[in-house]
Amino acid sequence: MTQDKHISVWSNCLHFIQQNIEPQQFNIWFRPIKPVSIVESALTVEVPSEFFREYLEGAYLDILKAALKKELGTAAKLIYVVKPVKTQPAMVYPAAHGQAPVNKPISVNTFTPANNPGPFVYPGIQRVQVNPQLNPVYNFKNLVVGECNKMGFTAGESISNAPGKTAFNPLFLFGGPGLGKTHLAQAIGISIKEKYPELVVLYVPGNRFKTQYMDAIQKNKMTDFLAFYMKMDVLIVDDIQDMTGTSTQNAFFNIFNHLHQSGKQLIFTSDRPPVELENFEERLLSRMKWGLSVELQKPDYQTRLEMLKARAFREGVKHQISEDVLAYLAARIKSNFRELEGALISLIANATLAHKEITIDLAEQITEKIVGEEHNELTIDKVQRVVCDYFNITRDDLLSKTRKRNIVQARQIAMYMSRNLINVSLSTIGSEIGGKDHATVLHACTTVTDLMSTDKTFKQYVNDIEKILVPVRR
Repeated sequence: MTQDKHISVWSNCLHFIQQNIEPQQFNIWFRPIKPVSIVESALTVEVPSEFFREYLEGAYLDILKAALKKELGTAAKLIYVVKPVKTQPAMVYPAAHGQAPVNKPISVNTFTPANNPGPFVYPGIQRVQVNPQLNPVYNFKNLVVGECNKMGFTAGESISNAPGKTAFNPLFLFGGPGLGKTHLAQAIGISIKEKYPELVVLYVPGNRFKTQYMDAIQKNKMTDFLAFYMKMDVLIVDDIQDMTGTSTQNAFFNIFNHLHQSGKQLIFTSDRPPVELENFEERLLSRMKWGLSVELQKPDYQTRLEMLKARAFREGVKHQISEDVLAYLAARIKSNFRELEGALISLIANATLAHKEITIDLAEQITEKIVGEEHNELTIDKVQRVVCDYFNITRDDLLSKTRKRNIVQARQIAMYMSRNLINVSLSTIGSEIGGKDHATVLHACTTVTDLMSTDKTFKQYVNDIEKILVPVRR
C-alpha cells in the first residue's frame, strides 16, 4: 500500500480540486498530471511541459496548496518533473535537441609556417577532426512535406540514398526566407551520415566560406584551405548568394570542379535562382545549373496547420490549444514557416507570463504585432490590382496575351514592381502574371528601367504606382 501512496494522495487531491473548479478547466489542467512518487511530505508529479507547469502555478496555486495541505499537512511540498517527448509528428523544431552527426578525422596536406614551399617540396600530412555543423533537429522526420516543398523533399531522399550518383548534382534549392531551405539541405546531410557513416559531410554558410577564405589568404594557408574542402564527400553551402568576390568565387570554382569530377555531392541554397545571382562569375553560374534547381514555395493552409499541430505537440500544449486557435494562426499567417512558428511561440510565452488561457482573442493580439493588418501585406495580386486601377483596365486585360501598347506597358510595370517590392523569384512573378517565363519577366524589368530614363510620362506612371504601394511595404 505504501508503494501506491503517491497515487492515492494525488487522487484525493484531484477529488478536492474537482469540487472547486469548472469541469472543463479541471479536464484541461489537472487530468494530464501524473503522480510519480512521494517522500515524506513531498509529492512529485509529472506535467506535460514547462509551459503547463508555469500556467498551473500562476492560475491554480492557491487550490493546489489547499489540496496538498489537506492531504499532507502544512509541510506539504509539490515537485514537478516535465514529461519528455519521445515521439512527435513531422516538423522542424529549432529548439529541440538530439545527437549531432559526427565525421571521421581526415588527412589534410599542410605546410610548415615558414616560407612557401618550392615546387618539389612535398607537403606534410595532418589529421583533422571535421565537425559537420549539422543540427540534428533538421532531419527528414521533422520536416512537414506539402506541395510547397514536395519536389525538393523527393530529390533530397534520392540524393541521401546515393550521394553523388544521381542526376541531382548539384542540387540548388531556392526560395524566400523561412521556407525551409536550410532545414531541407541539412536533412539531406543528416540522412547521408545515417546511411553512410564513413562519408565526410560539411555544412557551411556562404559568408562563413568567404571569411575562411580571407583568413586563409592572410595567414598564407591557401593550400591547406583548398586541401581541406577537397576532402569533403558532401558539401552543403547555405545562402550561396553571400559568396561574393572574384577571388572567393575562383577558389570555390576549383573546389566545385574537384568535388564534382570526383563524384562528390554538392548542395546549395539561395534566396534566388541561379539565373538571378548577381556579381557571380558566369563559369560558376553555369556549373550551378548542371544538376537540379528546385524552388520552395510558400506553404499552403493545410501544411501550415500541420506544422502548428506538430509544434504544439512538442511544446507540450497540445491539449491547451484548441484546433480553432491553430486554424486561426494558419489562416492568418501565410508568408512562411518561420513567422508561423514565431507566432505560436509568442502566443505560448504571452499566455504563460500573463497566466492567461490560449484563446483566439489572445492569438489575434499576438498576430497583430507580428504581421500587422491583413491589408498591409504586399503581394503580386495586390500589385496587379493597383496597376489595373491606375490604368483603368481589367485583370483579364492585364493577364491576357494582347499586344496593345497600353496593356503591355501596364503588364511590364506590374512585373517590375513585383520584382522590386516583393522578395519572390522571376519565375514566380511570371507564373502569376499571365504564365510568363523568367526571361520574359527579366526583359520586362529591363524595358521599364530603360523607358524610365527616356520617357518622363512613363516614369511618372511608375512613380505614382510606387507611391501607392510603398506605404504598404513590409
